[in-house]
Amino acid sequence: MSDKLSPEEEQPIRYRNLYEKPDKIYIRKISGFYQSIRRYTGIPLIVAFALLPWLTIDGRPAVLFDLPARQFHVLWLTFWPQDFMLLAWLLIISAFSLFAVTTSLGRVWCGFTCPQTVWTLIFFSVEHFFEGDRNKQVKLDNSPWNFNKIWRKTAKHAVWLAIAFATGATFIGYFLPVRELLSGMLPYWGESGILTFDIPPAAAFWTFFFTAATYLNAGYMREQVCKYMCPYARFQSVMYDNNTLAVYYDVARGEPRGARKPKDDPKEKGLGDCTDCSWCVQVCPVDIDIRDGLQYECINCGLCVDACNAVMDKMNYDRGLIRFTSEVELKTGNFRFFRPRVIGYVLAVVVMATAFIYTISSRTPLSVDVIRDRGARLYRINGDDVQNVYTVKINNMDNTSHSYTLTVSGDYPFRVVNYRKVEILPGEVFTVPIRVAVERKSLDSEKARLVMTVTSLDDDSLVATETTSFLGPAPRK
Repeated sequence: MSDKLSPEEEQPIRYRNLYEKPDKIYIRKISGFYQSIRRYTGIPLIVAFALLPWLTIDGRPAVLFDLPARQFHVLWLTFWPQDFMLLAWLLIISAFSLFAVTTSLGRVWCGFTCPQTVWTLIFFSVEHFFEGDRNKQVKLDNSPWNFNKIWRKTAKHAVWLAIAFATGATFIGYFLPVRELLSGMLPYWGESGILTFDIPPAAAFWTFFFTAATYLNAGYMREQVCKYMCPYARFQSVMYDNNTLAVYYDVARGEPRGARKPKDDPKEKGLGDCTDCSWCVQVCPVDIDIRDGLQYECINCGLCVDACNAVMDKMNYDRGLIRFTSEVELKTGNFRFFRPRVIGYVLAVVVMATAFIYTISSRTPLSVDVIRDRGARLYRINGDDVQNVYTVKINNMDNTSHSYTLTVSGDYPFRVVNYRKVEILPGEVFTVPIRVAVERKSLDSEKARLVMTVTSLDDDSLVATETTSFLGPAPRK
């Protein structure tokens, strides 16, 4: 028997497309409870994103990540590269918070707060304003090019570009003062008579890069980002269980579905409550049919819930045919919110957040690092003294200059031989070699504990210590 395929069997494989271009999604405009909630989640996000670069604290933007100066200003705090461990902890806390929310409430982050969703819905609103609701958009796209179609399309894309540019410029405003950025974009005639801009080339590139990225992501790619680019959709199933809240279609109540008039009794027609109006599909921003069951593309935005409830109201049926519920609640009518996984995630987040807040509140903008000089011998004998050589790095992480002094203590009466007070600039890491000495007759062991303390002369709260070892000869017998 031959394994070779016939031409008829080979044809579908030969011309099979590895990628199919998605059709444009036309969204029906809808209002309802969950759409109203989005105003209280998305709008504060947009307002905070837009205003933070413009607010000033101590003469600088409230949030500024100054990469050339290696300073990261967040409200009244300033962080340095040495504080990146705090960033790692913040990311871990954010990850566990996301796990806790997803395990209990599903993908509500995606549906109500994710920037991709928020900006996409903004672009949808602009599209509805210029081109009308879903049916009008389909009709406009299928119509021949004329003045009405040209001006509506042009106006829509112009507003999209304006929003995208504002987004890109605002984002770069977190890395370069936004006033300096925008003023540098204003052209002026230079001395040579050439139109000139003062914006740094790197800032200009990244501003227009994020402008293009926003325009493409929110204007064209939209649901493709959620379906294929975002990793969250892929690993969310690991965090779901039978009690996780998500958008579900009540199959037992809705089936069999079918069209009917508002005055018709569905029981007499042998139908369920679903009128098969497809509104739940028409309002879905990721173009899925929730009636097919739980799908990884669903972002739990609740628009299908609002649409279905609107239809149920018109038909005088009870709401909740499509609703936020759990698989267990659909089958048994019972729901358990507090579960071991949820409690574990919440406790982990609370403990880590408490430790993080305590670390931030008790953080001292001064650190010292002591390194034994590897180029020298383990110890030196100078007359009656035994000396060790160290390299001391003093990191001033404050916003002002300070003069620092260094003292030593430990198991023996140590003293510093060649150190004097120094003034260190903000953000400067001052490196100085020092010698620590002790009388040989005082030593009774080959290794001793040595504590170095760096103290600011003008601010007693700035103190940092580092413990190291002091080596010497074997004690005399």
